[in-house]
Amino acid sequence: MEKNVGSMDRNIRFGAGAVLLIWGLVFKGGFLLTLIGIVLLATAYLNFCPAYKLIGMNTDKK
Repeated sequence: MEKNVGSMDRNIRFGAGAVLLIWGLVFKGGFLLTLIGIVLLATAYLNFCPAYKLIGMNTDKK
């Protein structure tokens, strides 16, 4: 997998993902928020976003 998520993008994904994950777990019916949080955390951890790949976007500075 080629990296396509840059450091600023990665930090934003970690922060937003953590907030959404916790928010989704704390409030009832927050399954969708939890799922979105997990996806954001996973893409930040892997430095790869499949959606970016589909549209040819790359925020990683080489």
